[in-house]
Amino acid sequence: MIPEINADEKGVLKGITCFALDMDGTVYLGEKWIDGAKEFLSAVEKAGKQYIFLTNNSSKNPQAYVEKLGRMGLKIETDRIVTSGQATIAYLKKNFPGKRVYLLGNELLKEEFREEGILLDEAEPEVAVVGFDTTLNYEKMCRICDLVRDGLPYISTHPDYNCPTETGFIPDAGAIHAFIHASAFRHPDHIIGKPNGDIMDYLAERAGVPKAQTAMVGDRLYTDVAAGVNNGYTGILVLSGEAGIEDVEDSQIKPHLIFDSVKEMIPYL
Repeated sequence: MIPEINADEKGVLKGITCFALDMDGTVYLGEKWIDGAKEFLSAVEKAGKQYIFLTNNSSKNPQAYVEKLGRMGLKIETDRIVTSGQATIAYLKKNFPGKRVYLLGNELLKEEFREEGILLDEAEPEVAVVGFDTTLNYEKMCRICDLVRDGLPYISTHPDYNCPTETGFIPDAGAIHAFIHASAFRHPDHIIGKPNGDIMDYLAERAGVPKAQTAMVGDRLYTDVAAGVNNGYTGILVLSGEAGIEDVEDSQIKPHLIFDSVKEMIPYL
């Protein structure tokens, strides 16, 4: 059953104490706030609740997001940012401690991995990790395909096919997976980011709030909303980014609530 848009008849939002917010397509596009998003953040704090940004985008580290939001007029600390890159680091430490990693990713992500003690090795890696690499070139693609073809454990930060921007969509990690599969005939062995449980467990630990009191808010059904409804959170879809109401009708993933944008949630806080 599809919930009514811009409504919360059961008062679900009153019981939410933490809002986990996707970023691209949910609160901003590029470096422009989605209408009412900044006001929503203020309203959450006025209601005595908290918000934390949860993004699958691993092309930037938390400090880069803090700086970006600062340019947009919002001053926060890195503890309010959770990325798929961070959750991937936690996964590697737990499951591949001390292993050498080939990382397909931007320099910011590589820097974060190094700072957290992950051993990056392009020559003789033991694990292959794929992120959202906006510096991708053919040489890198050949290398990652070779490593995957050779049978290395193949981990990815997140599954998103496209990343929304102010002018449309650009290929994301999921599109890179498709390229790799076309050449090396393997899908990732494990994907960390939304909708998967790894990042949602990591979020709960970081936020310190029970999942039942946390809402996952985002613009994508197959990542954001699925992450919420399949992992014990309230899953909320906003129609300000990738998914439209027609997508909800065709999807097996049904959000608990639907709003045109986060602005429309303000009266229900």
